[in-house]
Amino acid sequence: MSSKPSVLFLCTGNSCRSQMAEGWARHLRGQDFVAYSAGIEKHGLNPRAVMAMQEAGVDISGHQSQLLSELGVAFDLVVTVCSHARESCPNFTGKTKVIHVGFDDPPFLSKDARDDEEALPHYRRVRDEIRAFVTALSLDS
Repeated sequence: MSSKPSVLFLCTGNSCRSQMAEGWARHLRGQDFVAYSAGIEKHGLNPRAVMAMQEAGVDISGHQSQLLSELGVAFDLVVTVCSHARESCPNFTGKTKVIHVGFDDPPFLSKDARDDEEALPHYRRVRDEIRAFVTALSLDS
């Protein structure tokens, strides 16, 4: 068991935003806390999220979409990254703090894109917003 705090990034399908957040947290803040991601449902890992993160030098291709119930971890902090996860977030007892930081949904924003070139700008913007959030995340507040 790690003595570092544990942080969960929770999203609807654990396919994009929560995966990006976990990737950034492990890459940028691994010395500060142990990062996890999960979903209310499983939607599989979004390949465009993998591409956008790879462009930034973070490999999340080995991540898997998973449910909260599959983790078996007591979290110090849970961050819901979409409205549906916020509304569906289970109650956590004890010391667990829950916060909501909503990020736009790149798959929804790019649903009419004809190809990766049209879709990826949405993923890049959200990727960079998540990076800024993870960089500034304080476990003390």
